[in-house]
Amino acid sequence: MNEILKQKAAGIKLLITDCDGVLTDAGVYYGSNGEDLKKFNMRDGMGVERLRKYAGVQTSIITGELSPSIAKRAEKLQITELHLGIKDKVAVFKEICDRMNLKPEEIAYIGDDHNDLEVIRLAGLTACPADALPRIKNEVDIISTLNGGEGCFREFAELIIDAKSNAFSASSLNGTITLNNGRIIGKGQPSYIIAEIGINHNGSLETAKKLIDEAVAAKADAVKFQKRTPEICVPKDQWEIMRDTPWGRITYIDYKRKTEFGIAEYATIDQYCKKLGIDWFVSAWDVPSVDFMEQFDTVMYKLASASLTDFALIQRILETGKPLMLSTGMSTIKEIEATMNYVMAFDENYPLFIAHSTSAYPCPLQELNLKMIQTLEAKYPGIPVGYSGHETGLATTVAAVTLGATFVERHFTLDRAMWGSDHAASVEPQGLQRLVRDIRDVETALGDGQKKVYESELAPMKRLRVNISDEYKEKPVA
Repeated sequence: MNEILKQKAAGIKLLITDCDGVLTDAGVYYGSNGEDLKKFNMRDGMGVERLRKYAGVQTSIITGELSPSIAKRAEKLQITELHLGIKDKVAVFKEICDRMNLKPEEIAYIGDDHNDLEVIRLAGLTACPADALPRIKNEVDIISTLNGGEGCFREFAELIIDAKSNAFSASSLNGTITLNNGRIIGKGQPSYIIAEIGINHNGSLETAKKLIDEAVAAKADAVKFQKRTPEICVPKDQWEIMRDTPWGRITYIDYKRKTEFGIAEYATIDQYCKKLGIDWFVSAWDVPSVDFMEQFDTVMYKLASASLTDFALIQRILETGKPLMLSTGMSTIKEIEATMNYVMAFDENYPLFIAHSTSAYPCPLQELNLKMIQTLEAKYPGIPVGYSGHETGLATTVAAVTLGATFVERHFTLDRAMWGSDHAASVEPQGLQRLVRDIRDVETALGDGQKKVYESELAPMKRLRVNISDEYKEKPVA
């Protein structure tokens, strides 16, 4: 695909397909009751699912047929935009544009016959199967190497997915994001340092307030909590497993309930953070938790690594319009691309952060892979990239800043020996103070990359250098 077609494909938001001769082999089959059946290709079905999952692009079927098997197939593939028995495809195309607020250039179309011709001339990107009519082949942008019913739809879908995977290079994002309190995060700004309290408060509001106090004393920029609906996030088969906890031996679901804060606790946290002048936000683990958090004016949402493929949750967060920080632990590049494409399909300029992370607690040094910070920065120019660390020690987090991390996050606790799952991989108050201090020292030491002679060097220059440049010979030593 040439660069012009790649740009077209990157902007596609809906793929419309004819059915007979594209999704099927155009053969006619009948069931035992005489109903009209169709022979669909499994690869094309996967194309529909992959388009939705990895590019945020939905599929619509417009066909002149009324076969019940088409409706069944659409239902199985979760295609809700289904138009059967259509005589005027152009009218349906225009109605879809108006109803879905789409421009024709944001719609792709694949067809094979004369009744597809007028729609092909309207759509932004077009294709046909290898066995399409010659006149159709002359009109479309892309001719598949495969016949109808043999995977031609999948081939076209994969071209769109690939194009959208590389579309961030054309983004108008400028590398910084301004929060609702005016704070700017990104290139050219001091690294935004997040003290991740998470559930290290162990269900105690007083412990949470002490942690906030220590984060403020360390001069961190923000504290972060985690918000879950236990009944959604805990698998049902684990509810009744017994656990030894600070509240005695109780079921796992009751333990998770006891570590969750509600409206009273978060209202107090909100007021307390505002009083002390520190930002706060949460990792939301399910849709009801986002609904709950919308009661508060937090600066952003975090998507935990475990939630990177939870598109229903991502969609709900995007609907809030608040900046979103994606953590990429336990993820493949393909999964990261799929989520980034999903966000871009929602809004190509959505305020987005990417955090490199490895989801091991604590994480061994050989698995930190800090160079991924630079890999993500190169892959997604214009988007602030940072680091969420779970290692022991501080040096590697400081190193992340030297590699370009525009924000860093570390789990934070009052005492690493406290009861709970995250304390051992957390930083204690003195460690957080050192971390902030060292990051700020490194940022100062990095300078601007422009070679210069400093005033402090003039005296050694005049004592030690054999040949002094004219511009410095007469310059007085401070």
